[in-house]
Amino acid sequence: MAFAYAPAPESRAVVDIAPSYGLFIDGEFREASDGKVFKTVSPSTEEVLSEVAQATDADVDAAVKAARKAFEKWSALPGSERAKYLFRIARIIQERSRELAVLETLDNGKPIKETRDADLPLVAAHFFYYAGWADKLEHAGFGPDPKPLGVAGQVIPWNFPLLMLAWKIAPALAAGNTVVLKPAETTPLSALFFADICRQAGLPKGVVNILTGDGTTGAALVGHDGIDKVAFTGSTAVGKAIARTVAGTGKKLTLELGGKGANIVFDDAPIDQAVEGIVNGIFFNQGQVCCAGSRLLVQESIQDELMDALKRRMATLRVGDPLDKNTDVGAINSAEQLARITELADSGVAEGAERWAPACELPSSGYWFAPTVFTNVTQAHRIAREEIFGPVLSVLTFRTPAEAVAKANNSQYGLSAGIWTEKGSRMLAVASKLRAGVVWANTFNKFDPTSPFGGYKESGFGREGGRHGLEAYLDV
Repeated sequence: MAFAYAPAPESRAVVDIAPSYGLFIDGEFREASDGKVFKTVSPSTEEVLSEVAQATDADVDAAVKAARKAFEKWSALPGSERAKYLFRIARIIQERSRELAVLETLDNGKPIKETRDADLPLVAAHFFYYAGWADKLEHAGFGPDPKPLGVAGQVIPWNFPLLMLAWKIAPALAAGNTVVLKPAETTPLSALFFADICRQAGLPKGVVNILTGDGTTGAALVGHDGIDKVAFTGSTAVGKAIARTVAGTGKKLTLELGGKGANIVFDDAPIDQAVEGIVNGIFFNQGQVCCAGSRLLVQESIQDELMDALKRRMATLRVGDPLDKNTDVGAINSAEQLARITELADSGVAEGAERWAPACELPSSGYWFAPTVFTNVTQAHRIAREEIFGPVLSVLTFRTPAEAVAKANNSQYGLSAGIWTEKGSRMLAVASKLRAGVVWANTFNKFDPTSPFGGYKESGFGREGGRHGLEAYLDV
């Protein structure tokens, strides 16, 4: 008899979630101007975690004015002084990492081992990294005396709430800007906890403002005349709408949008290693990743061997309670997202693709979708063209490197790609032909604050991370 994993739940006691939260404006929490609130629920149980204020246009205006007022003194500080605040924030994040990891898992639905071992270390690392840049901006390659832009309006998604916040806020503050950030409607709590971290770090009032709300709040922020810079991570459709809003206003804009990443496995690839990369590429964070390797391109001669190994590996994935340290695949973030994943998966079957999922018992409450793989997929299938944003893998085959490149690039997106081969020459030759902002070689979903990230085509423009991530927040 095979050994079974005993439950290993992480305690919720480390997190104290208040029954309600206000907006964080000018260093203080306050109710929305009209008193409206909305509920945030745990995707794994559907329990209400808290009530959160719904920001109005008047609240957006107040936050932008607070950021504008704070900008004068914040931008005038020497970089070494701004760095002290960023270092302090980074250390507090590390000190409170267990608390924040549990909070993120509760509000988002992703497994605790991902928030604990991936998200939170990267969040702290981004603040540490950009703290180091704060007094070295003249050496970043953007001129001898680069200046901040002013007030940055930042809108982030629900798939990596705290990490996306770090990607946005850390370089903005290091460059001398102030920010107004709107977290996603379904995952507002970690941003509100971050507001408390800003107060704990003694950050001057108004430098960071957090506005919770739905899409109308984000639209009001993006369209506000007092914003100098807009940064958005999310869907391509919303990104296009933001680009139309910002066009002609003089606001600087960066967009990190959808993706349909190709994971290319050649016949000389180490099969077991490639399978781990495939699983990490599409089932990490339930596939709710812009750069997910959602299209597997496998060389025809090894398709059967690879698929057998992949199915064996998928059968070992543990789906269930995200707070259990053994869980590999957690809950889908919302009922709306689950409905979209389900509809697209059903379309794959209707269009003739062959669907397979390992036997697994899904919890009775919450939003769940079993890890799924489709074979007999063509480039005409919706599941090969549209971003599913869920744990669904589409498998296509190729015979030659040229065919692999052609199929990989046959997408409206261009955010990420992966290459699996033992030949360095093939790796470099193929990577140079892929129209993707990030190309991983014999690995997938590896991130580092020193490395830039961004896309081509409908995956957006601009880069976040590394020295390149500073440019978006400097007047250069």
